[in-house]
Amino acid sequence: MSDAPLTLYVDARLLSPYAMSAYVALAGKGLPVELRMIDLQAGEQRLRPYASRALTARVPALTHQGFHLTESSAIIEYVEEVFPAPQYAALFPDSAQARARMRQIQAWLRSDLGALREERPTEVVFHGAAVEPLSAAAEAAAAKLLRVAQTLLPEGQPSLFDRWTIADTELALMLRRLAGDDELPPALQRYADEQWQRPPVQAWLKLNQEAR
Repeated sequence: MSDAPLTLYVDARLLSPYAMSAYVALAGKGLPVELRMIDLQAGEQRLRPYASRALTARVPALTHQGFHLTESSAIIEYVEEVFPAPQYAALFPDSAQARARMRQIQAWLRSDLGALREERPTEVVFHGAAVEPLSAAAEAAAAKLLRVAQTLLPEGQPSLFDRWTIADTELALMLRRLAGDDELPPALQRYADEQWQRPPVQAWLKLNQEAR
């Protein structure tokens, strides 16, 4: 039954961008979810009972009807299928090509731009941590991020597709790694700021502050 309880396992410090994405996906659909904290610093993800249910021993992980699933993109696709529109808000755009483009964006954000992710970790995004100037590798990653984002978001376009999708939250988070000392173009700054005001994102940010 799709209305069985949902449990989302996340890192205890709430710093994982992938845990945030899974949480925002569930909250964006209006689904009640119980959060369970996993202490990554203590290695809890490698111990039972967590490791026995989380196949890849990573966060986030979702439990639903006795089914356990890790990897945020898999979790997002699962809840989109099990809790479909129009009863629940859609996380993906409608057309096959747009859905493929969204998956492309998600895969790219997870697999590329490593130097930027390393030098601008989520502590910068969530807690305003101090930063050093970007290295040449991170500068190149930032330039690539801006080029792709500006291609995907022509001036004034409020979302990647004709309505909000979970990829908007993920792209906004990546862009906000450049907020502060690294200046974003005004249109991308507005986009990232507007995405950050969405209620599910604000709910995550509140939890994040409480976890400090």
